[in-house]
Amino acid sequence: MPHSVLFVCLGNICRSPIAEGVFRALVEEAGLAKRFTIDSAGTGAWHEGDPPDPRSIEIAAKHGIDISAQRARQVRHEDFQNFETILAMDNENLSVLRRKAGTKPTRIQLFLNTPPMSVPDPYYGGPDGFENVYQLVRSGSEDFLKSVI
Repeated sequence: MPHSVLFVCLGNICRSPIAEGVFRALVEEAGLAKRFTIDSAGTGAWHEGDPPDPRSIEIAAKHGIDISAQRARQVRHEDFQNFETILAMDNENLSVLRRKAGTKPTRIQLFLNTPPMSVPDPYYGGPDGFENVYQLVRSGSEDFLKSVI
């Protein structure tokens, strides 16, 4: 049975699409694609159906990852049953997820948890913020993959 992982940020157009793409690429590079189900979502619905932010697409492409086909969606009730692990990009989204999950058995945690820290939202900043997100997500994805294989 594949390990199912959901990456979550606020609108599902910046951080979580990058995380989904990076983690998927790492899993594929390791030859482990059949062992994982990978998706991303947002706690808000503002961008539902939209592609990732052009800056997210650009930074992922710069690192050889194509996330242009992804489409934003909001976290759904069934995600708490369908995903073994839900990784929040920051403490605010972590709190929202825990409230929405209620008593569901899903493991919900902060994406960067050793040490615990948020992946900063780059939406209102420049390209450097997106590069920073990529680097944090790459490191966090490598750590998470090691922890689950």
